[in-house]
Amino acid sequence: MITNTELEYKGNLYPNQIISFNQDVDKFNFTSENGVILQITVLRNSALRFRYATENVFEPDFSYAISEDASRGYGDLEVSEEESYYLITTTKLKVLVDKLTMRIQISDHEGNIINEDEIGFHWEENYEYGGNTVKMSKITQNAESYFGMGDKATHSNLKGKRVNNWCMDQYAYGKDQDPLYKAIPFYIGLHKNQAYGIFFDNTFRSYFDFAHERRNVTSFWADGGEMNYYFFYGPEMSKVVKAYTNLTGTPELPPMWAMGYHQSKWSYFPESNVKALAAKFRELRIPCDALYLDIDYMDGFRCFTWDKKKFPDPKRMMAELNEDGFKTVVMIDPGIKIDKDYWVYQEAMEEDYFCKRGDGPYMKGKVWPGECHFPDFTNPEVREWWAELYKEFMSELGVHAVWNDMNEPAVMEVPTKTAPLDTRHNYDGHPCTHRKAHNIYGMQMVRATYEGIKKYVYPKRPFVITRAAYAGTQRYSSTWTGDNVATWEHLWLANVQVQRMCMSGMSFVGSDIGGFAEQPNGELFARWIQLGVFHPFCRVHSSGDHGDQEPWSFDTDVTDIVRKYIELRYQLLPYLYTMFWKYSKFGEPMLKPLVYFDQEDTQTHFRTDEFIFGDHILVCPVQEPNAQGRRMYIPRGKWYNYWDDNIVKGGKEQWVEADIDVIPLFIKEGAIIPKFPVQQYVGELVIEKLDLEVYFKLGTESSTVYEDAQDGYDYNKGDFSLRSFKMNGKENSLVIQQFKDGAFMTSYDSFRINLHGLPFAIESVEVDNEEVPLNEVKPNGNDVIEICKDFTQVIIKG
Repeated sequence: MITNTELEYKGNLYPNQIISFNQDVDKFNFTSENGVILQITVLRNSALRFRYATENVFEPDFSYAISEDASRGYGDLEVSEEESYYLITTTKLKVLVDKLTMRIQISDHEGNIINEDEIGFHWEENYEYGGNTVKMSKITQNAESYFGMGDKATHSNLKGKRVNNWCMDQYAYGKDQDPLYKAIPFYIGLHKNQAYGIFFDNTFRSYFDFAHERRNVTSFWADGGEMNYYFFYGPEMSKVVKAYTNLTGTPELPPMWAMGYHQSKWSYFPESNVKALAAKFRELRIPCDALYLDIDYMDGFRCFTWDKKKFPDPKRMMAELNEDGFKTVVMIDPGIKIDKDYWVYQEAMEEDYFCKRGDGPYMKGKVWPGECHFPDFTNPEVREWWAELYKEFMSELGVHAVWNDMNEPAVMEVPTKTAPLDTRHNYDGHPCTHRKAHNIYGMQMVRATYEGIKKYVYPKRPFVITRAAYAGTQRYSSTWTGDNVATWEHLWLANVQVQRMCMSGMSFVGSDIGGFAEQPNGELFARWIQLGVFHPFCRVHSSGDHGDQEPWSFDTDVTDIVRKYIELRYQLLPYLYTMFWKYSKFGEPMLKPLVYFDQEDTQTHFRTDEFIFGDHILVCPVQEPNAQGRRMYIPRGKWYNYWDDNIVKGGKEQWVEADIDVIPLFIKEGAIIPKFPVQQYVGELVIEKLDLEVYFKLGTESSTVYEDAQDGYDYNKGDFSLRSFKMNGKENSLVIQQFKDGAFMTSYDSFRINLHGLPFAIESVEVDNEEVPLNEVKPNGNDVIEICKDFTQVIIKG
């Protein structure tokens, strides 16, 4: 612990000696002589909350980030008072509170220091706005690395970086540009194989310095509000990410079609062009599930209206598209055009739903329709009203999903690109200015949208997309990385940003494949598709200013490559759907950076390119032009090259061949990967057999396949199928056991098991203790067998 040396920074104030202490069940309150209260709450054995009040007063305890379903509870909990400190002990942690300085030290039961205050909490009065700038400084441990923080467009390891959180419209942003569209103030620290996480739940503009200014200090601070942060201990990084995600919530399962391939542009119109687009997909046999209508479908960019010249009968059009397997997704922005003849504007004015400036006039800003007012989505009445606006779109016209854009909120032709800071907000009964509400404005807009969509697509499941987000937005929406650029650098950025978002609790994420601004060439587009099909949200979107970015917009060779990888995504949909189920139920990120996958291997701590898709598929995009392959790091263990079944041993960097039609893909030995046949859209085919790609391993490995009706809510009533497979490979035999749960009856009645790397020729097959004639289970060669889906155990012997 740092000694009580006088450390003076001009204008900063610090807690001094603790003069009182009390415990209220799971809360421990420490009060200093100069009126600072530290409240430590034990949420779980390895999850703590730290709140600091000045002048003996806490602010109202309210947060948009925390999920109502967050887990609470702990085992043994003790507190003791020593001569110079208090000690709180859980079954996982020891928390030392210094009596003289109120500084914190957190260690495990073996005495290893996990996290320790440097200066600790300090603050500075904000003379311009009132309140305090609240600050926290921590000691940077030896060789400590940092990860997380949402959509930051920089190296995955944040050591040596300074970033800030302020949702910002950043058209054609560049590498290291900051801030961007998301504000997710959560990071993971890792040192000596000990992982922990800190979530600074403060919606004011916040800053994080990861040993940038001072190499031995990591600090975070905010322009107002409380010093209020949560601490999560692993020591496994997976436990940290899951604990944070549990606290801030996970989404319900989306419909499976939302995981298909989506096509978008600014903008597809009129109706004839949309119909031609759909027809081209089906003609060329390129799978696609959703087409997007950007702002040009509206009448003068007025939300919740249609341009009847471009779309004379949207209900008929969307019904016809749906018959061909296309869902229609429309954009809705927050800016409501100031127009006395516009019904949405009239309703909002009558009910006083628009944001106002500090001295009373309505907040006004220019967006696509011209001068606009902006609903106060922090007012629950406004959210309820906004949700009801979707009734006609969803229930009567047949829109399938909604995309909320420009919701930082973005305002044009002003230096700040957003609302004035004196704009007032209800903040669910805790009135404040835009300084506090800015970072959650987009979150509360998409929350209202989600509630409306969910109500009016019922009994189907909602699908919603947002550009702006704060921690916890994943409960309501998917997202993408914003207005990127068609460059190789942005292909690299898309890879890093999506991995980082998954580590930050928001896994349903992708990028504008091919780049939004400017125009890719065929090679870049092909390489981006190869990456994008392995992102949870898979959508091509472009500005349309520089040419088209449909799969067939380049030469036929590129079209064939694009088709190949979109088809691969559709084959892997049951694997992807299982990934989403694990994310929804357990908070497990859908993509795992190598450091998450194997934190013990220090070689993974600075890798940016490679990631694990789900549990068993290693992906490494090619991110340079004219490449015939690339060097990549293959993590420890044995991996099958997906393309030729060659087995490679990991734990080192190695060269991998990858011509223009190949992305390096490797399958972890022991994996069982479920596959569908190729469909042109989700639900086109009745699945008659489920392929199981079985990759032999000497030893044991487990895999899971989750299935349900792919839409609707019967899965909540037990109508799901959860199959857990355990493989045990030996030199002359392979045993696969299946454990089943759930009442859902799949459309198929058998598995086609494709065996990879089997080290022996099959002599016999035994299913549930009965030997089966080989001619009954091997219709397609020595390494393929077909068996009933309801087997409990199959033994393959050589």
